[in-house]
Amino acid sequence: MTNHSEGAERVDAAVAALGLSVDIVERGDARTLEEAAANVGVAPSQVIKTLVLKKSDDTYVFALVPGGRALSWPKVRALLGVNKVQLPRPEQALAATGFERGTIVPLGSTTAWPVIADITISGRVALGAGRPGHSLLTDAEPLLAALDATVADISDPE
Repeated sequence: MTNHSEGAERVDAAVAALGLSVDIVERGDARTLEEAAANVGVAPSQVIKTLVLKKSDDTYVFALVPGGRALSWPKVRALLGVNKVQLPRPEQALAATGFERGTIVPLGSTTAWPVIADITISGRVALGAGRPGHSLLTDAEPLLAALDATVADISDPE
């Protein structure tokens, strides 16, 4: 079991180091994308899923995908120039990032893996906050710049 306060502290330290303006809000129990979005006051498309992707050389990449869209495996493989990329097992994702599923965010990862972000991400967004039941609200443009994200077409409508 992960120490959740450690993940929260890593996120908070990363936010401060990058000079980002964020709000950490309680998301509460949400069973659907729509509920999660309503709970934090954003549109469903502004809820950003952080996926950890494992490449065949055992390195990882964070993929940021907006709500209502699904990762396009062919587009991701083409962007990364690889034949194979997959979702790691939960314990691999935890080892790679220091976060359990549901709390994963590229900010404060124990390893600063590269970030790819879908081209449709913009405006005020909600991401994981490194702590269960919470979301981090921030503006997409400074976030993506701070993460040095590669912004590209990596998703398709769900």
